Amino acid sequence: MPSFYEKSFFRYPLYALIGLTVIAIMVIFYYQWMIGVAGTFILAVVLFLLKLSEKKLKIEMESYISTLSYRLKRVGEEALMEMPIGIMLFNEQYHIEWTNPFLTSCFHEDTLVGRSMNDVAETLVPLVKQEVDTETITLHERKFKVIIKRDERLLYFFDVTEQTEIEKQYEDERTVLALIFLDNYDEVTQGLDDQTKSTINSQVTSLLNKWATDYGIYLKRTSSERFMAILNENILIKLEKSKFSILDEVRESTTVQNISLTLSIGIGSGVPSLIELGDLAQSSLDLALGRGGDQAAVKQTNGKVKFYGGKTNPMEKRTRVRARVISHALTEIISESDKVIIMGHKYPDMDSIGSAIGILKVAQVNEKEGFIVLDQNELDTGVQRLIQEVRQHSDLWSRFITREEALEISTDDTVLIVVDTHKPSLVIEEKLLNKVDNVVVIDHHRRGEEFIKDPLLVYMEPYASSTAELVTELLEYQTKRLKMNMIEATSLLAGIIVDTKSFTLRTGSRTFDAASYLRSKGADTVLVQKFMRENIDHYVKRSKIIQNTDMYKEGIAIAKSDADSEDYFDQVTIAQAADTLLTMNGVSASFVLARRNEQTIGISARSLGDINVQLIMEALNGGGHLTNAATQLENISLQEAEEKLKLAIAEYIEGGTKS
Repeated sequence: MPSFYEKSFFRYPLYALIGLTVIAIMVIFYYQWMIGVAGTFILAVVLFLLKLSEKKLKIEMESYISTLSYRLKRVGEEALMEMPIGIMLFNEQYHIEWTNPFLTSCFHEDTLVGRSMNDVAETLVPLVKQEVDTETITLHERKFKVIIKRDERLLYFFDVTEQTEIEKQYEDERTVLALIFLDNYDEVTQGLDDQTKSTINSQVTSLLNKWATDYGIYLKRTSSERFMAILNENILIKLEKSKFSILDEVRESTTVQNISLTLSIGIGSGVPSLIELGDLAQSSLDLALGRGGDQAAVKQTNGKVKFYGGKTNPMEKRTRVRARVISHALTEIISESDKVIIMGHKYPDMDSIGSAIGILKVAQVNEKEGFIVLDQNELDTGVQRLIQEVRQHSDLWSRFITREEALEISTDDTVLIVVDTHKPSLVIEEKLLNKVDNVVVIDHHRRGEEFIKDPLLVYMEPYASSTAELVTELLEYQTKRLKMNMIEATSLLAGIIVDTKSFTLRTGSRTFDAASYLRSKGADTVLVQKFMRENIDHYVKRSKIIQNTDMYKEGIAIAKSDADSEDYFDQVTIAQAADTLLTMNGVSASFVLARRNEQTIGISARSLGDINVQLIMEALNGGGHLTNAATQLENISLQEAEEKLKLAIAEYIEGGTKS
């Protein structure tokens, strides 16, 4: 250690002071030698004392540094050996070279040295091989935050179990808001005497109060058919595990009295703001009601929606008053536009084309130009026959345009009417939705999570047989004199007949009323049958699929094309095979899988109403109706597709579905 006096900031002033002192003593010597001797002696004593002090200070400093080094070493050793931080050193072969006692105790072992990291915990080696520097893992029921130092082959383990539990407790106790609606309360209680109505009211309220008490939910009735519930995330998890059994309890309890009363529940979760929770809950309730009711929809702030229930065929709530109001509203929107563009879904069916032609007639009645967007490369055989017939009527055929022409002619004042779908991803030209602000949606499918943004008017009725039926009713309520030619009426009737499988599925009294109206306008039923004819090749290909049929569960038939075959099947053939299977004795639901091209597997699902095939197809990113649905799976084998389908069916039977 350097001498204290050799420090530059102290050395030069000291030398100067000593020099001045020596000069002073020499001067004193010259005048008074005795005083000079005394001064010299005093200077010598001072210098001796300074040297002695420096030596003592040096010894003390060395002792202090030695003690400090020892303490730091002890602290380091204690940190390694006793602090609640795990440390692991490993070699290039992922064998443990050293661990501190804390980490060893976490594994309930005497020593970990020499053992493979895979033997100790299977998550460690993959963790080191990943590119992340920090990860949280679970070891022996405790949570650890692991910091990875790859260059040093070193792992730090921080026990974050308590922190994780606090975070979980916070998440579990976050507020969740639910809105409960008695779907068909007005329809069910209409015409009942006060005593019966009071009994039903009391019964449903009692069931809901018991349900709320059992789960610790605050429940408040806000009107005759509405309730509000406040709960937390932990309770919501329990409700999801029970698959919202209250839906079945209310339905079954009222069915005993020959009254089918159902619930729809909209739930908002995942945000601390009560206003946002309210918006999410209302949005979820609208979604549940739009899908036919008798179900619960749980929506989080990330937009993800989970559905539970919805297995029954919903009771029809559609009224002619609503149809008349929508018809008048549509007339006003069309009257304020410069032109009308009508667009259906990709690979259009009879219902999509027929309803588009019907809306074209609405535009013409209101003296506005109307155009139908069509991609002729996406037509199946039946629709091609319809289009061939349309070509014979030049006035009507001239109204069909390509997607490019639609984009070119659309303006700020154009109204775009989307028929037979409400999903942006399924329309023929999605760019039109972004270009045109005035959008109207007319559809009969049960509403899904994906929906066209900010439409001017929405007419969605999942209780209708087809969009063609809805459009026919809109035509009936047009105030201006309506003249419809044979091909227009036939196109609409074809849409109804195809979607109802010749009036056997999803057919209500209003369906027959619409068909009767179209027949009075000149619809040709024989021509419809010609559109629906199939050729021999299709019949043979369909038979090849059906011969590979297995009964998966009671009443559920699954058929698939030959995995070794190089044949490809169009969606129509797959759908027809599912329809054919459903006519077999003992089959209540049919599922058909076949390869559409090298990358795509098509699945069509049909049921008689006991099984909601829409929910099953939604689990595979598809959609449709309770009795009629489909999906497509990309880059997957037939065997893998079948396994996914069976898993979705099993989950449906257990009770819950996720979107």
